Amino acid sequence: MMSSVSSPSAIAPTAVKTQSHRDLWLEILKIIEKEVIRTQFVTWFRDTAILGRDGGNLIIGLPLPMGLNWHMEHYRGVTLTAAKECDETIENIVYKVDGSLKDNPERTIDLLVQFQDPKKRKLPNKQEVKMTEGLISKILNPRYNLENFIVGGSNRLAQAACQAVANQPGGKYNPLFLYGGVGLGKTHLLQATGNAILKNNPSSSVVYTTSEDFTNQVVEAIRTQKMDKIRQRYRLVDILIIDDVQFLANKERTQEEFFHTFNTLYEERKQVIISADRPPQELDLEDRLISRFERGMIADVSAPDYETRLAILVEKAKAYQLFIDMNVLQFIAEHTTRNIRELEGILMQAVAQYELEQSMPTIKSIAEIMRKLNKDPNFEDEDVGFEKPKKR
Repeated sequence: MMSSVSSPSAIAPTAVKTQSHRDLWLEILKIIEKEVIRTQFVTWFRDTAILGRDGGNLIIGLPLPMGLNWHMEHYRGVTLTAAKECDETIENIVYKVDGSLKDNPERTIDLLVQFQDPKKRKLPNKQEVKMTEGLISKILNPRYNLENFIVGGSNRLAQAACQAVANQPGGKYNPLFLYGGVGLGKTHLLQATGNAILKNNPSSSVVYTTSEDFTNQVVEAIRTQKMDKIRQRYRLVDILIIDDVQFLANKERTQEEFFHTFNTLYEERKQVIISADRPPQELDLEDRLISRFERGMIADVSAPDYETRLAILVEKAKAYQLFIDMNVLQFIAEHTTRNIRELEGILMQAVAQYELEQSMPTIKSIAEIMRKLNKDPNFEDEDVGFEKPKKR
C-alpha cells in the first residue's frame, strides 16, 4: 500500500489546471467543514491546497511538517471520504509539505471568508458575540494556552500578569503591555490570555488583531466611508488584543482611531492587551498613546535561559510525538540562544527529517541543520561540536 506521506521526489503530479485544483479543494472543504469542529477546521485546514493528482492519489499540500502526523491520524479519513464524494476516481490521500503555501492567498482558500461561522452575529451586538472574525480580527489559535506556556526567569512576570488578567479582565492590570524581541513568546501569551478569558467567560467578546491588520481596516474604512461600522464593532468588545503595536508608527490617522477606541474601552473597564518589540517610552508613537500604555501593567519577555530553552524543546518534542534523545535536545538548547522561534524552527526541521526520511535526529544531523540555517559568516562547524569530515 502506498505511503500517505510523499518525499519531495517520490511523486510527480500530473499537470492539472490550478483553478480546477482550487475548485475541487473548495468542494471537498465544504464537506469536511460539516464534519469537523470549527476551531479545528480553521486551524488544521488553513493554508492547505491540492498540489496535483497521481493516478488515483490526490496530493494534498500542507504548509508545515508538524501537521503531517496530525492530518494522517485525525483527518485523512474524512478528507478521503469527502474527496470521493466529489470525485469517485480518487482512491487515496497523499500528503506533501509545501512551505510556499503558508500565508499565500493566491494558492490557498481563505477559510474565514468562505466558511463564516453560522453563529456569527449579523449586527455588532456584544450580547450575541464571542469572537469577531474576518476583517475585524484574526481567530485565536486554540493551541495557545497558559498551561502549555513554559515559564522561566525570562517571562515569569509576563505570564503571571496574563494569568491575572485572564482571571479578572478589566481589573488592576489594565492595560497590559508586553514587550520583547521577535520570537520570544509574546503572541503565544496574547492568544493564550484571550483563550483563557473565553474559557472563564464564554459570553465575552474577544478581538485579537495585529497593528498591521488594524491599519488596513482603518484605511479600507476611510476609503469606503464606513468608519462608523469599524468604530462600533471595536468599541463593543469586552477584550481588545493588539499585537506588534510598534507598527502604528507614522500612521497618524490610525493612531487617532486607536487612541479613541482605547479610551472608550478603558472608561468602560474593558480589558486592553498590547504587545510591542520595546517598552512604551521607546516607541515612535504619539505621547498620548504612550501615556495610556503606561497606566497599567508593563512586563518584558526576554530571551530564555538554557533551562527554559531545554524545557521548551522537551514539551515541543512531546507535542510532535518525536522521541528524540535528551542529549540531542540539550545540544540544541546549548547552541540556539536567540529566541524560541529559532528553537522551534530547528526542531521542526528534525520532525520533517524523521517523518519524510524515517531518520531519527542525531547531534550530527542537527548540527548540519544548524549550519544551513545559520547566517553568521563567522559560524564554524566546531562552534556546534560538529566534526568536519576528514580528507581521504
